[in-house]
Amino acid sequence: MCSTGVLLARACAVLMCLAVVARAPPAKVHAAGTGNEHLGIPTKASLAHCPSHCRDVEISYPFGIGPGCFRQGFELTCDNTTGSPRLFLGNSTQVTSIHVGRNMAYASAIGYNITMGLGVDTYTQSWEAPTGVVIDDENGIYVVGCGVDIYMFGDNTTDVIGSCMSICTDNREIMERANMGYGACEGLGCCVIWWSLTCRQAFTLKLGRRNSTIALLDEASIKVIFSEYYDFVVGDLYASWVNTSNVRDMLLDIAITDKPSCASAQSQENKDTYACNSESICKDLPVSRGGYNCFCPGQMEGNPYVVDGCIDYNPKAPNDNCTRLCGNITIPFPFGIEEGCFANDNLRLNCTSNNTTILDRRYAQYRVTNLSLDDGLMTVTNMLNDTSSNNMERIVITNYDGQYQSLQPFYEEVVDDNFDFSQEDVVIKWAIANITCQKAMLNKATYACISDNSFCKEVMRGKTHDGYRCKCSDGFQGNPYLKNSCTDIDECAIPNKCNGICHNFNGGFNCTSCHHWKEYDPKKHKCVMSAKQRNLILGIAIGLACGLGSISFALGAIVLTGRWKKDIQRKIRRAYFKKNQGLLLEQLISDESVANKTKIFTLDELEEATNNFDATRVLGHGGHGTVYKGILSDQRVVAIKKSKIVEQTEIDQFINEVAILSQIIHRNVVKLFGCCLEDEVPLLVYEFISNGTLYGILHENIAVKCLLSWDDRIRIALEAAGALAYLHSAAAIPIFHRDVKSSNILLDDNFTVKVSDFGASRSLSLDETHVVTIVQGTFGYLDPEYYHTGQLTEKSDVYSFGVILVELLTRKKPIFINESGAKQSLAHYFVEGLQEGALMEIIDSQIMEEADQEEINDIASVIEACLRSKGGHRPSMKEVDMRLQFLRTKRLRKKTHLLIEKDGEIEPLLCSGTQDTHEHIDVPVNDTHLIVPMMSRCYSLEQEFAASSSMAR
Repeated sequence: MCSTGVLLARACAVLMCLAVVARAPPAKVHAAGTGNEHLGIPTKASLAHCPSHCRDVEISYPFGIGPGCFRQGFELTCDNTTGSPRLFLGNSTQVTSIHVGRNMAYASAIGYNITMGLGVDTYTQSWEAPTGVVIDDENGIYVVGCGVDIYMFGDNTTDVIGSCMSICTDNREIMERANMGYGACEGLGCCVIWWSLTCRQAFTLKLGRRNSTIALLDEASIKVIFSEYYDFVVGDLYASWVNTSNVRDMLLDIAITDKPSCASAQSQENKDTYACNSESICKDLPVSRGGYNCFCPGQMEGNPYVVDGCIDYNPKAPNDNCTRLCGNITIPFPFGIEEGCFANDNLRLNCTSNNTTILDRRYAQYRVTNLSLDDGLMTVTNMLNDTSSNNMERIVITNYDGQYQSLQPFYEEVVDDNFDFSQEDVVIKWAIANITCQKAMLNKATYACISDNSFCKEVMRGKTHDGYRCKCSDGFQGNPYLKNSCTDIDECAIPNKCNGICHNFNGGFNCTSCHHWKEYDPKKHKCVMSAKQRNLILGIAIGLACGLGSISFALGAIVLTGRWKKDIQRKIRRAYFKKNQGLLLEQLISDESVANKTKIFTLDELEEATNNFDATRVLGHGGHGTVYKGILSDQRVVAIKKSKIVEQTEIDQFINEVAILSQIIHRNVVKLFGCCLEDEVPLLVYEFISNGTLYGILHENIAVKCLLSWDDRIRIALEAAGALAYLHSAAAIPIFHRDVKSSNILLDDNFTVKVSDFGASRSLSLDETHVVTIVQGTFGYLDPEYYHTGQLTEKSDVYSFGVILVELLTRKKPIFINESGAKQSLAHYFVEGLQEGALMEIIDSQIMEEADQEEINDIASVIEACLRSKGGHRPSMKEVDMRLQFLRTKRLRKKTHLLIEKDGEIEPLLCSGTQDTHEHIDVPVNDTHLIVPMMSRCYSLEQEFAASSSMAR
């Protein structure tokens, strides 16, 4: 402030420190402060757990936060106590950005407003850079104030290493005119001590009043700023603080100071503490500072302090929102403008406000006039000779050897080592990395040619190898630096590419000549009919058109009528499909594997398979419908079940049966191929079972059928028990059949059991033990406990299976006419006979001849357990299966001994009324083989399924 021409001088001190960003140290590094931190080179994997950011500041090793994440002397702290997190190195240096690859970082200002009151002539302030960094020589100490001398001391107060003085006039207008708004800090209101002249890590400032004609009032305020650059404004003399927008952050350099030089750090005894990775270059810091730092060599970039941190090229995919056009110049990847849009800093371009593409190198700027990925060439204009961009700084600086700075990774086409900047335009070759293709392809993580149909091409300057670039293969075009970007060139779309019929293929094309009555039309790019042939065909066509017009009209009417009828039929079938719950069934079977997928047949397919449901294809009739024999288009023989009634409950059972059978894969469960929903009643398509049902063999017209031997009956019981045990406990979802009976047990050509008819079955979740349902089943087989309580459990199927065992043992129907002419339950009949000791009187006479007393008692014991009135007292199907297996094993062993005694000969079992020899199988028992007679085929293929369709539930 000014009063009566007197300027009140103020001074302000701002000390700025370089921010150092670090990533986690190697696994050996301990947290700071423990006194036993280890030094070395970490891997990226060992640093993966370390914090990577503090707000928007990215952290890279050797700096880091937390144990194991930083090198000794590079510990950072993220202060989250304020609204915006801040990153600190040491106690007071706030880091604003880190650039480990360039060994530099920036730190925000720390300000001091020094007030010198009356009687105070000097003021002293000391500062020392934090461990891990050195002050870059581009910084300066700026002093804003009036009538003040500033001295900078090194190690002691007699070691003066820099000084400046600042004076003012008593007229503000004169001060402003003298400054002229250029931000000069040259002693008039502001002075600077350049850090390049001092090169110290610590210093002491001494500020003193100087004799001045300007009278001071009560106090003087002085501002001191430690920064890379300060843009002085006269108004800062009169403000309480400087305009912070005029102050840049302080620039610092990373310094590894545990060893004084690269030579010392690389010595054999210090190799475990050496900071640079195997690819990087060690560089000594000035002796006055001490220490060293590391750089990635040549075109390599990345982190030189981490294992494999230096890379030639990073083939990461660019961001989706990258700018790819600047004026009329297309900028393809790996080049780019914004961060995340170019492969590395060497490939970065700038786009000015007037849409000029700039190649900005450290020592020069070049305007790009053409850029080609395919040719690997770039045309640039030296900004020194370019008068079209006056707003750009046009300057070229030579290096210490008097040569122009190299433009790695860019190389000139015609001049040996350097650009001839006197030329208006220069055509240059560029390379992705300064290594050979052979070496580049060894590291897939950094190999640039990632597109299919691309290859690596060496970049040569005469006989000198300058690196490599990528190119799409012949016949392909696109960007070889992006995945799947090299696409086929359609040569057939190129005019006059082929004098004939053009055939394009991946990576090329070929031509074929036109047929003898055609000629090639270069305008249409195809073979066309010659004029003579065209006129001849035109005459014939007109004649035929007149003759066939009426016929076509008549045929069209017939076709339209047929289509109209087919459309009506299609709509009716679609309505039936929806009514029959087709959409629900599609969802139920949609998760099956392709190999086992249940098919939904069309009605046309089944009509063709059954000759339009011809009466000669009927296998049998029953109370619920008709079973047809069919032959599918793939020659599979199937049985097609067509219900009679269309009650909703029947449709629900139909959907239930399809859903359950589609989940079951078992050799003793009938295979469901699919269904049809386009008829008024739904149809099921099963595998064709040739020998009918167990019920038919046991009870219907025995005289013309094979008699079941005792061995056959045990095997059939065992296979049926295994299938039910699978449904109960081995299937993905437990399934209760709910209608187990002999008419639902089918026998194929080999008399192998196939359990069928799952319309009444129920599936349970794994945590359920029973379900309450409407009672369904067949009298004679129905579980009495289920009948009275409505609670369906797996023991309900056990009871029904017990009745089947009685049928096999007695050859009586489940409800039969006893000697007194009354209907009687087979289960009660058997239990009473067992309790009265009359078991041998009620069993089949054939079994009396083939089985011994022990075997009969064993099977009777299993039956008695299955027919117990309370379900909880019955065994599980798995237990029944195991007991039957045990029974069969005992019998096989007995027969083995019998065969040995009879020299291995056994009489074959013959069908009633036939002389066919039965098939035999070898069963290994105790290192010997047993010849077991098998039931021969005694049914024709027209007898299958007849009995199953006639049995009501």
